[in-house]
Amino acid sequence: MQAEDSNPPDGGYGWVVVVSAFMVMGLTVAVLKTFGLFFVEIQQHFDELASTTSWITSVTIAVFHLGAPVASSLCVQYTHRTVVITGGLLAFSGMALGCFGLNMVWMYATTGFLQGLGISFSWTPAISIVSHYFSKKRALANAIASAGECAFAFMFGPFFQWLISQYGWKGALLIIGGIQLNICVCGVLMRPPASSCLLEASHCEAETPPGNSASRREKEDKPPIMHKTFNWMLVRRPEFLLYAIFGILAAMSFFVPPLFLVPLSYSLGIDEPWTASLLSILAMVDFGGRLLCGWYANLRVIKTIHLLAMTITLISTSLMLLPLASNYLSLAIFTGFYGFFFGTTVAIHITVLADVVGMPEFDSALGLFMLIRSTGGFVGPPFAGLIVDMAGDYRAGFYMAGATLVLSAGFLIILDRLQQRKKRGRKIRTRPEMSTLSYPSLHILKHQ
Repeated sequence: MQAEDSNPPDGGYGWVVVVSAFMVMGLTVAVLKTFGLFFVEIQQHFDELASTTSWITSVTIAVFHLGAPVASSLCVQYTHRTVVITGGLLAFSGMALGCFGLNMVWMYATTGFLQGLGISFSWTPAISIVSHYFSKKRALANAIASAGECAFAFMFGPFFQWLISQYGWKGALLIIGGIQLNICVCGVLMRPPASSCLLEASHCEAETPPGNSASRREKEDKPPIMHKTFNWMLVRRPEFLLYAIFGILAAMSFFVPPLFLVPLSYSLGIDEPWTASLLSILAMVDFGGRLLCGWYANLRVIKTIHLLAMTITLISTSLMLLPLASNYLSLAIFTGFYGFFFGTTVAIHITVLADVVGMPEFDSALGLFMLIRSTGGFVGPPFAGLIVDMAGDYRAGFYMAGATLVLSAGFLIILDRLQQRKKRGRKIRTRPEMSTLSYPSLHILKHQ
């Protein structure tokens, strides 16, 4: 079993950190999720194909993932607070420069690359520091923090639509960039927990009373809780690799439905205000799914990895059914099912990662996981866009996403089998040791 972070508070100032992370999730991933409202506007402005326009989102997602190990490494060397503030400035720069809209390459570089890097430098340390503040309540804390993207996406749907109608898509990008500067404020509130290795060794020594040599000696004798350098060797662990493959396949699917939901709605003849409401419905049920699943996972009724496999299967089922919609009501119902099960998945997938690698390796594992998963996020939207262009129907993208998720669930099952087999192996190896220790004890008791 992996060692845990030493005495995480499981409350107190940790809830301030959770609220800050909640805000960061909303100002980063929620913007990415509702970017589909800009999809048609940008496509028509530059007169490009769906596959070409979708590369903006693809670049954002890819850089979001690729920047994660860099963000994790910077968190180890400096502080989570510093990295989050940097991310807020980068996110603002991406949107502010993107409003010039010079050409598609410019959009890839600004709204794609800079925005993606800003999201990465904000999201990665925000979700990481929450896990360091909580142990027993980690699943619930992560669920609440991640729910920020849903709460904000619920508001951003109609709000972004209004901004586009009032100021055009370029003006809307500039205003959204200004709103994202609030990420810096959230970063200021993210101080490292006193009991965590997030503090530098010098800080920990400074907290030790000068006269308390016993406490100082005890701290020196204890091994370091976490590595001070980024651990790239996690890629050699089969459990981590299996979970990373699951992440690749899941990322290929997760960003496709929000991207093509708006165009699918338009193709069914649904008006713009009703289309924007679909994104609000998606965010609302997503929010409920995260909180409910986080609460249920915290009860520890079943293993978290089993719960994740179940939710992934339910997402794929809902994606296969969503293209059957023929009007607003049926589309809203299927969107609701998809959003709820998506929320349950996102609420616990980071918690499962912590369970797989343990907290001492969590920062490195999170960065590597996001890096490896980036291939799925990079390939998924353009691949789905290519399928849509070939089929001439936005429904094809949803079928592709559903089928890929079914495949990803298989790797979770393989991972669980591997963990169970290793656990049984450890029990078998410890039994002979326990037996040899018990014989002398029985002999002593017999002669007393």
